[in-house]
Amino acid sequence: MRCRVVVMILLAATLISTPAGAAAPIGAGDGARRVTLGGVTVRLDPGTRQVITVNHTSGYAATVRLWRRHNGRWESRVTARDGRTGYGGLVAGDNRRQGTGTTPLGTYPLTETFGNAARPAGSALPFHQVRRGDYWVQDNASRFYNELRNKRQGGFRWWLGTGDPDSSERLADYRHQYAWSVVIDFNRPDPVRHRGSGIFFHVNGDGATAGCVSAPKRFVHAVMSRLDPRLNPVIAIGR
Repeated sequence: MRCRVVVMILLAATLISTPAGAAAPIGAGDGARRVTLGGVTVRLDPGTRQVITVNHTSGYAATVRLWRRHNGRWESRVTARDGRTGYGGLVAGDNRRQGTGTTPLGTYPLTETFGNAARPAGSALPFHQVRRGDYWVQDNASRFYNELRNKRQGGFRWWLGTGDPDSSERLADYRHQYAWSVVIDFNRPDPVRHRGSGIFFHVNGDGATAGCVSAPKRFVHAVMSRLDPRLNPVIAIGR
């Protein structure tokens, strides 16, 4: 699902650093299946020690936090109170349909990143520097559906216009929103056609997203600089 923004009232950007001592204790270790952080229920994968929570507040607004498990406690590291979700609201992941502008509820792995800007210092997840001809494939007829692919590689109908439901997203068209972007592994790695493609955590535009989660630019930069594949990071979207 493309993450084009809908022009709406711009919310004020807020990035709040939380002292390391402001911890949210839980009663179980890393092997616990679920924990509540920042009002959001998180399904923990084995070894998960890093979590982004997205707590929907009203309309398309959300509070977004990065958490780190340290010394047996979950600690909130940075917070953005003007995160954003899709213009179509939130829906259970299994019920989502492409083109509805909805953000999928649930917990999803974070395994890769990309950007039109340079890779943030300290970023440890795999990073792809956007090049000319790079698309996120949203063509339901393609075997590369919900993958990053360059048009020179073929295998999808990159030439379809934006009004076509199978048109793919040219990443360079969104230099601001995709300055930095973390791929949310929704509907991956074995995608269901028409459920949705291209759900990312990226930089705020002018309003709601078309299904992604977004946050202020400096917050996204701060999060990307901290995400560590050794900590099995996930994102949990709730309301």
